[in-house]
Amino acid sequence: MIPRVKRIAGILFPDEELLRWSVDRLTEIWGAPEILSSPVPFDKTDYYHEIAPNLSRAFVCFPGLVNPEGLADWKHEAIAVEAMSRQPVRAVNIDPGYVDGARLVLASTKDHAHRIYLRDGIFAEVTMRYRFRKWQTFDYTFPDFASGAYDEFLSGVRKLWLSEVKNYA
Repeated sequence: MIPRVKRIAGILFPDEELLRWSVDRLTEIWGAPEILSSPVPFDKTDYYHEIAPNLSRAFVCFPGLVNPEGLADWKHEAIAVEAMSRQPVRAVNIDPGYVDGARLVLASTKDHAHRIYLRDGIFAEVTMRYRFRKWQTFDYTFPDFASGAYDEFLSGVRKLWLSEVKNYA
């Protein structure tokens, strides 16, 4: 049996209007969110400065348990939403992924030593793991994740996963 996971998406955005717009587009694809995190300033790096000088990140958790084999498709769907936000460059960055009992996995179009190629130009990264009752980072974990700012959201999603996986048969 294929393990089931909770689908999430991290959204980098410059203002609340674009966050709402992004959540609305993702809702059309994946369903109404179960959890929307509070925005956190994205100020540990200027990596996405082409989007806007001041960004925040929020996370969305989508309903139900899903097959993790869809991760590459989710990333392509997120890329299509990003493309709709162009003004003239993309106005948001969306990183889909999943949470289960042990890990946070995110999809990326960028290759690196710690990423595994899936298909169609998409890579998977175990960004954090859940061990000894807390979220733990790796040496490659992005600074905003390593700060602990998203741990409460991730723990909430993990709790949903635990309750739903008990009922999944």
